[in-house]
Amino acid sequence: MLEARPRRYPVPGPVRRARIPTAVLLIAPSLIFMTALFVWPMIVGIGQAFTGGDGPTTAYLRRMVADPSFWPAVRYTALLIVVLIPIQFAFALTMALLLRERPRFAGVYFYLWVVPLAISDLAAGLVWLSIFTDRGYLNSVLDQLGVGTYAWLQFDHPVTMFTAVLIAELWRATSLVLVIVVAGLQGIPKDYDEAAAVFGASYWQRLRYVLLPQLRPSLQVAIILRTILALQTFAVAQALTGRNLPLLVGETYRWYNVLLNPNVAAALALVVLAVSLLAAVGYLRLLREHPEARA
Repeated sequence: MLEARPRRYPVPGPVRRARIPTAVLLIAPSLIFMTALFVWPMIVGIGQAFTGGDGPTTAYLRRMVADPSFWPAVRYTALLIVVLIPIQFAFALTMALLLRERPRFAGVYFYLWVVPLAISDLAAGLVWLSIFTDRGYLNSVLDQLGVGTYAWLQFDHPVTMFTAVLIAELWRATSLVLVIVVAGLQGIPKDYDEAAAVFGASYWQRLRYVLLPQLRPSLQVAIILRTILALQTFAVAQALTGRNLPLLVGETYRWYNVLLNPNVAAALALVVLAVSLLAAVGYLRLLREHPEARA
């Protein structure tokens, strides 16, 4: 007779715990940072803008729109972006292309052009206030030439007030675009440009078909940053014009600190946020690389 063999039972091994993917561990600090500094304040801001003592309400939004300074602030902010951004990119691209040709003292020129990047918004506004004020340097020169002085920053001269803010922002912030464009140009091999020149392409053809397409990522970053920062223009305009030239961020400051109404200020901040997000998405779609361009 066959002997019955003892039945063997599997010995339970150590329990394996589910491992957290490495990618999740790497992005966890960024997620926590973004949640703490962006998502949570945005939720609080939405709550302030659309919640009153009796529950959800649009009263603060209606009060914001009914304010006499709201639509002028929208108009001047939009006008500043539409006029400022193209001029800044034209200047920055021109200066970057000049530096790419490696002229003598190119490093000195670069550092001189980016000096305004180290100056704060308010300091830049005060610098240009000393130029455009009634007894400033510009009027002093005009008076010495016998032309006569002009009230550049007077409240009933909106064109010259806007021009002063535009010039100050152009001087202060073009260096940011310049740094980004110069960095992008340094990543483009000169072989492409030289090959196009060998095949008879003119300078403008090489710029349009060789350099600018490869510069698209840098231009994309620069235009998104500059548009968002132009929407947030405040200190320069405040130093030069006070409330005579209303802008969206300036109105947000006024509602929060002067009128002591954080709810309407939150509604204005949400308008700036919405326009910034729409602009960023629009630029990403407009400047994205099409598949046929890679072929």
